[in-house]
Amino acid sequence: MDKIQPFSSQQIEAVARVLGDTADGLTGQEIAFILGDASIPDVDAANTKWKRLYNAIASVQNDKGIGNYLIMVVVRAMAPVRYTGNPQLFDSRRQRLNAVLLLTGYHVRDDGRVGRTQPAKTLSEAMQRASRLSAALAARGVHADVLQFCRAELLDENYFHAVFEATKSIAAKVRRMSGLDGDGAELVQRAFGVNKDGVAALAINRLQTETERGEQRGFANLLVGLFGTVRNPLAHNAKVEWPMSEQDALDILTLASLVHRKLDIAKRS
Repeated sequence: MDKIQPFSSQQIEAVARVLGDTADGLTGQEIAFILGDASIPDVDAANTKWKRLYNAIASVQNDKGIGNYLIMVVVRAMAPVRYTGNPQLFDSRRQRLNAVLLLTGYHVRDDGRVGRTQPAKTLSEAMQRASRLSAALAARGVHADVLQFCRAELLDENYFHAVFEATKSIAAKVRRMSGLDGDGAELVQRAFGVNKDGVAALAINRLQTETERGEQRGFANLLVGLFGTVRNPLAHNAKVEWPMSEQDALDILTLASLVHRKLDIAKRS
């Protein structure tokens, strides 16, 4: 890891308060393990949890003259394996940490690692960037399979690649469910096209009536349109040539969510 500029005492305290929160912070044993694993002396083990963390991080930073140790603590505290039984805590803790770290030009990614990003200029901006997108997507009930593919890009406000990854998630799911290869319109027609016997590789309904077969055709056309108007242009144009606003991204992700919900009920013939 490159040497990182030291963090201010206020920044260290803010991170320590999140990780050492009385209600849902790390346990005393977890703090002891994390500090030991990062080779940080536990200089104030008898103090309250957040003060214990603060004093340990501040002390080693003052001694070494670098800010790497705070990042090391955050990465160890946010290791996803710690949250397999409580993913909601991971999301909540990550959001609170990002409200602090975004002001310094860092953020916790969805893999628990810490990356660099454009620093937030104000507290309000940091809070909005840490929570606005997740709140908007949660309010829309966006499908988990969409978020799995583009959560990191959304946190970076990289809407171009967020949408690109979300549309790729649809093709990946169709391939997995149908057992077919290929991509784009060709994949959609092979997967959802209804043959003369009224059978399709994947069917979103029983295909028993003309209305049901019409719905199947409409869904296939929707997918072809989504690939044609969103995925294909993004794949063939540079980011600077294809601006993507937050509102457009949210609308497209919502449409991708609808597609995933339809795929969830599709049956393989």
